[in-house]
Amino acid sequence: MPAAATPSATARFAARFPRAQDNRFFRQAQGLTVSSLGLGTYLGPMTDEADTSYSRAILAAIDGGINFLDTSLNYRHQRSELAIGAALRQTSERREELVLCTKAGYLVPGATPKLPETETVGGMHSMAPAFLEDQVTRSLENLGVETIDVFYLHNPETQLRYIDPETFYSRVAAAFEKLESFAAAGRIRCYGAATWDGFRRNGQPGGLSLARLAALARGIAGDAHHFRFIQLPFNLAMVEAYGQRAETRDGQRINVLEAARSYDITVVASASLLQSRLASGLPEQLAEKLEAPGPDAIRAIQFARSAPGITTALVGMGNPGHVRENLAIASCPPLSADTFESLFSA
Repeated sequence: MPAAATPSATARFAARFPRAQDNRFFRQAQGLTVSSLGLGTYLGPMTDEADTSYSRAILAAIDGGINFLDTSLNYRHQRSELAIGAALRQTSERREELVLCTKAGYLVPGATPKLPETETVGGMHSMAPAFLEDQVTRSLENLGVETIDVFYLHNPETQLRYIDPETFYSRVAAAFEKLESFAAAGRIRCYGAATWDGFRRNGQPGGLSLARLAALARGIAGDAHHFRFIQLPFNLAMVEAYGQRAETRDGQRINVLEAARSYDITVVASASLLQSRLASGLPEQLAEKLEAPGPDAIRAIQFARSAPGITTALVGMGNPGHVRENLAIASCPPLSADTFESLFSA
C-alpha cells in the first residue's frame, strides 16, 4: 500500500464521526487528526486464532473511529505487525486515514540481522544503524505499506544498564541520523522514542533527558527534524509524566509533558489500563470525578487521555468486543485541565 497518513485524509476520517468530534475525541498531532484512543497490540498468544482476532479488532476500531494503531516488530514475535498488515489489506483504500506506529530495539528471534557484539547490549537490544535498516525493512514488509507514520526506538533506556550516558547518547545520535535518512527517503514520516522507564526516571540513573534528545535531533536536521513523538506509560498508577518536574526549560522546572509541548513533540500514553489491572475496582470517589460513563475501564481511559499534553491513550484490544466497549469513551468529552488538576490537588 502506497502513501502515509495525510492531514486531509485523517481530517476526512474524523469528519465521519461527528458525535465523537463534538466530544473532542480527535486531536491534532504533527498536522494529522488522530483519535484520542489508540489500539495497542502488545499482548496475546502467538496463535493463528489470536492473529485473526487482532485483525478483526483492528477493522472494528477503524469502523468505530479509531485511526491510531500501535505495534512493534517484537510484539508476539512479528505476529502483531502481520495482523495489522492483514487488516490493512481489507481496507487498503483508507491507508492515508490511518496513523501506523511501530518500533525497533529488541532482538527478535528469526528477525534480527547478524550484528557485532559492540552493536548490541545484554544480548537483547540494539539501535545500531545497520540494525535499524534491517528492522524498518522488515516492518514495512510485515505491514505491507510503503511508509510507516511513526517509527520508535523501543525502550532505548535499556542500554543505560550496560553503557555510560555519553556512549549512550552518541549511539542515539547515530540512530537519529539513520532515522532522518529514512524520513528523507519516505520510508517513515516521523520517529521517536517509546519508553517504559526512560521518562519516569528522568533526572535519575537510567533515565532519559527529553531536552538532550531534542537537541540531538536539531543538531542533525535543524528545526525540520523528524523526532516528533514519544511514548511513555501514563495511567492512574503511573503518573510520573505529569507529577514529576524533571525537565528544565528556560530555567524553569517542568514535567515531561510540558517539555514535549515546548519542543513540538507529540506524547502518546501506553499502558492506559496497566494491562487490565485498572479495568475494575477504582475507588468510588475517584470514579465519580472522572466524569465518564460505563465501567472502570472507561474511566481509566478517560484519566489517561485527559492529561494536559497527552494526545492519544493506547489500550491493548485484541478482539472486536473490547474495541466496541472502549469506544464508549467517544461519547463524552475529556476532562478539563482544571478538573484534571483537581484530581491531584484533592
